[in-house]
Amino acid sequence: MKKFKLKYLLFIVAVYFMFSFTVFQEKWEVPAKYESMKNPTEGDKENLAIGKQLYDKHCRSCHGKEGLGDGTKAGELETPTGDFSAEDFQKQSDGALFYKTTTGRGDMPEFAKKIGSDEDRWLIVNYLRTFAE
Repeated sequence: MKKFKLKYLLFIVAVYFMFSFTVFQEKWEVPAKYESMKNPTEGDKENLAIGKQLYDKHCRSCHGKEGLGDGTKAGELETPTGDFSAEDFQKQSDGALFYKTTTGRGDMPEFAKKIGSDEDRWLIVNYLRTFAE
């Protein structure tokens, strides 16, 4: 009977930690400094075209053509790719999106290195806004 209780207890503990890891993994904390940042670039036609080019080059393979998280590489990833058209995504501040694009996490690379220009990352943020439902 003790063996059964020990196995049951270990199972419960393992499930708890897996659940906790998943819950904590999904929360992406953004420093207040970034939450309040304003996008210094305009969302005009020319800048959106540049943002689209950058998105297509750096983001599309994972996040998909329409930002639905269904890119050709999405199935290979452990980190959820999200849906850029979703209300929860679009509610985020430009600064939060800039921060996440800059720092990355999990399977998402740190784009501060891949896209060295802050302005280019801001232009991607502008383009991400075009996926709104």
